Amino acid sequence: MPGSPLYRDDAFPPSPRTEVALAWSELSLYLPDGRCLQLALDGARHSVGDATARRRFVRMMSIEARQAAVTLITPPDRGAIAPRVAHLPAAPDDAAVLEAGVWEQLADWVASSGRLAGRTVEELARLASIATAPFAVVIGEVAAGVARDLARMASGPLRGVADVLEWLRPLQLAARSSPRAEDALVAALAASAD
Repeated sequence: MPGSPLYRDDAFPPSPRTEVALAWSELSLYLPDGRCLQLALDGARHSVGDATARRRFVRMMSIEARQAAVTLITPPDRGAIAPRVAHLPAAPDDAAVLEAGVWEQLADWVASSGRLAGRTVEELARLASIATAPFAVVIGEVAAGVARDLARMASGPLRGVADVLEWLRPLQLAARSSPRAEDALVAALAASAD
């Protein structure tokens, strides 16, 4: 039944989203009320898990830095209903709500201790979409190196011709919807032309 409270909870309006800008070791959160919170990720502690918010399942990440602590959750208005038998911690009322894809990228970055090495071009493209402009340029240069290496391995007398631009396709697709991914693509194209 589409209007049933089982599927929709009109008592709570959709949560305003927090925007994210990731530098190499600094996270900037642009809160819906206009405030900006900056966290140094070097030496910060984090935990990732499931929680409940507004009686719904959310993914929750807590980051404790030297100067501040923040809790980030996925949108509760898009989460599944948490049954009463689910004994999960409740997300704090002041938790910042991030889009699910942004939350996943940020959780991956924090959990990997902020390393670019060993990432695919597709992973780098997703990371570039939440990066600051200078960090997106660095990501683009790393993506160019990965694409060059893949093109070099794929080329050969029996393997056919591989092109760096083909390996950069995930970055090209991400650049269609993200200005930061576009910055990364420009940097990748410049670096691969050398």
